Amino acid sequence: MGYTAIWANDKEKLNKNELAKLEKDGLDVIEDIYEYAKTGFESITPDDMDRFKWAGVYQQRPKDGHFMMRVRIPSGNLSTDQARVLARIANDYGKDLVDITTRQAIQFHWLRVEQLPDVFERLASVGLSSFEACGDCPRTIVGNPLAGLDRDELMDTTPLVKALSDTFLMNREFSNLPRKYKVSISANIYNAGHAEINDLAFTPATKVINGEEVVGFHVWVGGGLSARPFLAQQLDAFVRPEEVVKVALGVTTIFRDYGYRQKRNHARLKFLVADWGAEKFLEKLKEQIGDLEARGQDRTVGWNAGYFTGVHKQRQEGLNYVGLSVPVGRMSAQELEELARLADEYGNGSLRTCNSQNIVITGVPDEKVDVLLQEKALERLTPFPWHFSAFAVSCTGIEFCNLAIVETKERMRQLAGYLDEHVELDEPIRMHMVGCPNACGQRQIADIGFQGALIKTEAGMKDAFDIYIGGTLGENAQFNQKLKGRVLGDQLHRVLLPLLAYYKEEKQNGESFFHFVQRVGTEPFQERVNAALEQLV
Repeated sequence: MGYTAIWANDKEKLNKNELAKLEKDGLDVIEDIYEYAKTGFESITPDDMDRFKWAGVYQQRPKDGHFMMRVRIPSGNLSTDQARVLARIANDYGKDLVDITTRQAIQFHWLRVEQLPDVFERLASVGLSSFEACGDCPRTIVGNPLAGLDRDELMDTTPLVKALSDTFLMNREFSNLPRKYKVSISANIYNAGHAEINDLAFTPATKVINGEEVVGFHVWVGGGLSARPFLAQQLDAFVRPEEVVKVALGVTTIFRDYGYRQKRNHARLKFLVADWGAEKFLEKLKEQIGDLEARGQDRTVGWNAGYFTGVHKQRQEGLNYVGLSVPVGRMSAQELEELARLADEYGNGSLRTCNSQNIVITGVPDEKVDVLLQEKALERLTPFPWHFSAFAVSCTGIEFCNLAIVETKERMRQLAGYLDEHVELDEPIRMHMVGCPNACGQRQIADIGFQGALIKTEAGMKDAFDIYIGGTLGENAQFNQKLKGRVLGDQLHRVLLPLLAYYKEEKQNGESFFHFVQRVGTEPFQERVNAALEQLV
């Protein structure tokens, strides 16, 4: 390593994961996987099994020799050649499943260790990688999926995302961080990169310097979800585009050297930032990289929650992007292959994955839009989805995830479908479902969030959910609030109907669900939950 692991001087205070990382860097397991592919699943040591995360690979549930793999798609920018390779991996090894994650990555299931070397090589052949998509290292950099063609961005962030992604990938200077580390870069004025829930985020800003208006970024640190969510804090700093990589390396170095390594559940950057505060953190950052301009003018004006469904004009004259809804982020290998064909035939050979678990075809000329909309693949992956299905997000759930305690993907799909059939609303309602407190489905920022739990019944333990309402990012960013009363999974629809009816009947014209909750408070919703649960007894 090219740095001194100063935390190694106090080993008695390190958790067991930290001791294992000092013994062997996570990236070292990548070469070992080629050997394990020959010797088989049973030969994998427990410590190396944990290090598989640095290769972007986790054991999937049940632990019977199959793995989940996450592939990095920085800012969601995917070529059709890359999409075809991903589709064929899923077809050959992954039982036809392709998931889009809430960080714009692509996720496979059902892989075996014997197949991993071939998968790595296929990915590398088109410039993709699963390496460091997981583990205590910088994860996939998220951002604006429309970078370079967005009418609502101040600049094209594609080169910046690539530069930082390339800087971090396989860089042993930063492969041993205290915990996972998530970065967002976006110049979209509607906060497409979900800045406030990232460890480090760059959002659009301008500042007059020497009489000239400069387009750049403001910097946020210390955001994150899981069981103890924190909103990121903005630093008093303005960053020119050419300074982004330098600032990111400075923040990451601080996290590496000063982040907490005693307890795994208290190791994310958010805990250090909460203790230090933004002012002290900025002072330490300037010690690392030198002085920075003071904050300029925020250019973020709202939050679009990462949704781009429908047909929209690009900044390029005569071209359009077509945002498709992928129900709960899951599609088949054949569907992804077909989307690649459509992107080549009608667009400019590019697909973009969104943190809303959807996908976009870009570069479609005006004269080709109507013909594209008639394609059979767009019947299910529609640009014009039903209301609730359009805004439904779900984590992997107990189907494959070892941390989840309830099923989520299919339950959310069915719940959204039921509401589409029984409730008519003008305003969108974002629903997010998670199978455990780790919150990969980002339930804290949803209008209505569902967090999995278990209820003991006469028939045994059953899936249930806690309900949360009123989350948002952007202006007035806040996490949603829990309602009392745990609801059986198969009864969620019966509890939601009176909540949605109340909103529909009492909301003001054009009033969003978030603003309605802000105006009336949670108590009226709680009363309706109580009444619904009494009727279910």
